[in-house]
Amino acid sequence: MKLTGKIVLITGAARRIGREIALTLARRGAQIIIHYNRSYKEAASLEREIRQLGTNAWMMAEDFSAQKGRIVPAIERFVKRIYQRVPRIDVLVNNAAIYYPTPFGKIREKDWDELMDVNLKTPFFLAQAIGSKMFKQKSGKIVNLADWTGLRPSPDYLPYCISKAGLIAATYGLAKSLAPYVQVAGIAPGPILPAQGMGKRQTKQAAARRTLLQRFGSSSDIAQTVRYFIEDTDFVTGALLPVEGGALWI
Repeated sequence: MKLTGKIVLITGAARRIGREIALTLARRGAQIIIHYNRSYKEAASLEREIRQLGTNAWMMAEDFSAQKGRIVPAIERFVKRIYQRVPRIDVLVNNAAIYYPTPFGKIREKDWDELMDVNLKTPFFLAQAIGSKMFKQKSGKIVNLADWTGLRPSPDYLPYCISKAGLIAATYGLAKSLAPYVQVAGIAPGPILPAQGMGKRQTKQAAARRTLLQRFGSSSDIAQTVRYFIEDTDFVTGALLPVEGGALWI
């Protein structure tokens, strides 16, 4: 699929990795739907930058973490609003996620529900709603941003890791459900950007040492992998590509 003129929805697009994905795809001629939650200023800045590249961009706000068990109606409203502004969605990139420590023995049900709602339930039901429309148009791609810890869970982040493991399973299942017209792939990033709140140099160095390459990756590493799945191959589906500097082998 060539990205020129295609319409791409990226969740959590305003900041960090989502922003880099949006700019990378926009430079290839894609039109970008910028989903954001609280990052209005960043989303507005990104919209202006994309338009300066000569392509379209639309800002769409939604807070899926605040739905308290009402995720599906919120997604249905969100998708309806999108299709009132654009004729189709060619690519869905499920990037939005939340991440914070939940030490085992102190995990609260509230933490579990919040992490599952944002990291698993929302991307799955977005993929179901939009993927069904892609199937009818006989064309589309979905890329899910999982995490390498979905394959190697950390005891201090178990609900987060379990949510990402569920997203990996969802990727495989969605690929089967939406074949042959929609390709679904997953990416499992390792240490790309320091986690919010990771301030100590020693902590960053320890994270880097947990990779074979002994360093952090970059947002561009993930954005280029997203672009690969969209533009460089139409014969990959149900695949998970770790982009983690070899962390899985330590």
